[in-house]
Amino acid sequence: MTPGSNLPLTAARVAVTVTAPVRLDVSGLLLTAGGKVRSDDDFVFYNQPAGPGVSHGTTPAGDTITVDTAAVPADIDKVVITASLDASGATFAGTEPTGTVRDADGGAVLATFTPPQLGAETALVVVEVYRRGGGWKVRAVGQGYADGLAGIATDFGVSVEEPAAPAAPPAPQAPPAPQAPPAPVPQDQWAPPAGAPAPLAPPPQAPAPAGPPATGKVNLDKGRVSLQKNQTVSLVKDGRPLLSTVRMGLGWEPARRGRSIDLDASVIAYGPDRGKVDSCYFGKLRILDAAIQHSGDNLTGDGAGDDEVITVHLGGIPPEVTGLVFTVNSFSGQKFSDVAKAYCRLTDAQTGEELVRFDLTGAEPRTGVLMAKLIRQYSGEWEMTALGSFVDARTVRGMVKPAAAAL
Repeated sequence: MTPGSNLPLTAARVAVTVTAPVRLDVSGLLLTAGGKVRSDDDFVFYNQPAGPGVSHGTTPAGDTITVDTAAVPADIDKVVITASLDASGATFAGTEPTGTVRDADGGAVLATFTPPQLGAETALVVVEVYRRGGGWKVRAVGQGYADGLAGIATDFGVSVEEPAAPAAPPAPQAPPAPQAPPAPVPQDQWAPPAGAPAPLAPPPQAPAPAGPPATGKVNLDKGRVSLQKNQTVSLVKDGRPLLSTVRMGLGWEPARRGRSIDLDASVIAYGPDRGKVDSCYFGKLRILDAAIQHSGDNLTGDGAGDDEVITVHLGGIPPEVTGLVFTVNSFSGQKFSDVAKAYCRLTDAQTGEELVRFDLTGAEPRTGVLMAKLIRQYSGEWEMTALGSFVDARTVRGMVKPAAAAL
């Protein structure tokens, strides 16, 4: 199997074994249609080896998660099989884990999958067994996490508390507008389904953002574009939408000599209803079948050039993703009033040519900033808008609602 591919299951009971040259811990999570566990009982691993319809076992080949599809509760939509490295500090770089799906009763091999191009990941979602049209299928995933099982747990509903707020509390903020519940993300993504939702459009109640002069929408025909706050550029060159691979570089410097600033860049992907589809950050380096990849965490902000880079293959973004918001937040609680020269810039990944740049002028004593957004248009082209909006959020989870409101 290849990343994103799927196959129908021909057996009611399947066993998924994950093997590698090194010791792995393999686990299974039972997820509802909302993508979350119902309780801790839905987490099956070596120390809790039995769950409803799912069990953990150890064989000479490696740890195995067995799924009895007939016994899986009706409100469980899929079972995710994960693998993490047993050795502390180890990564999957140079290691090729393989997931093998077998008929649990007859032993016949139904599918195999080896996630490609692994690096700084310390945990993986290897495959998922999910309901489809009254039957069950298996999908090759290969999604990596750089913060081990903690990152997977956070994504699938295990509460991970943010650090205590700094001594001086931020000014009270008006609550964000209520969000409509996100529509279920289609399992089979590679071709837009019939009647697929229209691309994201600004909410009716939102005022039209200030943009470039009314002489026409800015595009890339004349080369590099420098944006001011709320200005928009269409990623079109010579009449053709830019659908190649681009890099969003984000950078900053400490405002005071000798003090390090630990900021974290991320991108949050949204559907047409402004529901979060996924987020890519230092703890989750690849999303959307590697259409978006993160360079990893910069702990100081020192040095010239981009501090963190997020690579986006625009042509590979699945159809249910219509908006991307690029954010920077201060996990350690340092304020952006301590940051100088913060910027974001979009470059062509092949040539290195800088296409669009936005330099953040001014700062507020807050812990997060929405830097820019990319919106897919009806025509299929993408537009980039400079945001520069400050918020109080210290993790990517805290950026999700204000970023959705900015779409």
